[in-house]
Amino acid sequence: MDTLRVLYLECNMGAAGDMLLGALSELLPDQDAFFDELNAVGIPDVEVFREQSVKCGVVGTHVRVVVHGTEEEAEPHEHFHHDGSAHPGENGHGHHHHHHAALQDIYEIIDRLRLSEEEKTDVKQIYRSIAEAEGKVHGREVSDIHFHEVGTADAIADITGCVMLMRRLGVDRVAVSPISTGFGQVRCAHGILPVPAPAAALLLSGMPCRAGDTEGELCTPTGAALLRYFTKKYGRPDDGDMGGMPPMRIEKIGYGMGKKDFAAANCLRAILGESAAGANGDANQVVELNCNLDDMTPEELGYAQEVLLKEGALEVFTTAVGMKKSRMGILLTVLCKPEEKEKFTELIFRHTSTIGIRAHVCERTVLKRVEQIRETGGAAVRVKISEGFGVTREKPEYEDLKKIAEEKGISLREVKKSL
Repeated sequence: MDTLRVLYLECNMGAAGDMLLGALSELLPDQDAFFDELNAVGIPDVEVFREQSVKCGVVGTHVRVVVHGTEEEAEPHEHFHHDGSAHPGENGHGHHHHHHAALQDIYEIIDRLRLSEEEKTDVKQIYRSIAEAEGKVHGREVSDIHFHEVGTADAIADITGCVMLMRRLGVDRVAVSPISTGFGQVRCAHGILPVPAPAAALLLSGMPCRAGDTEGELCTPTGAALLRYFTKKYGRPDDGDMGGMPPMRIEKIGYGMGKKDFAAANCLRAILGESAAGANGDANQVVELNCNLDDMTPEELGYAQEVLLKEGALEVFTTAVGMKKSRMGILLTVLCKPEEKEKFTELIFRHTSTIGIRAHVCERTVLKRVEQIRETGGAAVRVKISEGFGVTREKPEYEDLKKIAEEKGISLREVKKSL
């Protein structure tokens, strides 16, 4: 039976670049060899170390990034700089002697790293997502954003390491738990900001989140950017209904530790395993979006269905329902891929009169499908063949049957019989 390599990231205490790097590294058979490799890619003036850390009795990996021989206390709440002033990091730590770099400068650093072109592209896209979030939050063009040197080096190390690890682990799909952001306020270079920091909040949009019980910043911009990128790239952006670990056979578990101590274990847990996808059919997840409608004309609803199908919905259908005050209504149901949940939610709001949409994640088992071309009376007909679980089903393409029936002046049934 075919299998998929599934990675589940449990973010009960949020996510930061170093925590994700530590957790993923524990899934490899030789951590030391990987960190030697990471330190050899050529990030300027940076060394990355791993050390054992214990949080609430749980043993895991804490990653230290040393820049110019000095360890960064924590990731800055803001990556950028725009007024020439020194940037204090978390808890008011200043870095007055460091320079700042534009996004193009960072791209040039990444281009010089000893990575594959595909890995360089991943690192650039993740860093650009941070730049775009900072720019949008502060009303500036990406080209006007200048990044702190220490924060930049620290983030490049975390992002590069995570990109390298994802490729070495051979992951097919990624699922993420609801992400704890923390709550309260945090002091940064330009004042006091809410938690999650604005850039992190923007990067987390569309993903399942919760404040949790811990006061303080748990999810950093780099952590948010990594989660968002990997879940989109590997086709499992979120659990939609804030569900737990997907069905899988667990192979290995890694713990990436944060620096601070809280009442709960300050760690990110990475669970690697296998999910059946095989001979009988593919087991996968879809998001089901539902809304009740009682004030749209048939023409308006029909157009909305056409738009949703044209945009790539897996299924769109309606069901007659009884609503409050004994009114008859329509239940609109849309099935879509998890990574397209946000897209179809927006489309439903735009093209229907609903003011609320319900979302559920469903496990879907699909028979293996192939398409054949068959000849009948000199015309080609596409036939979809579905197999699995001891059954075989064939379905000719309706549009092909219709075309032949119209050309020959016969019924669809007669065309089918000739196949």
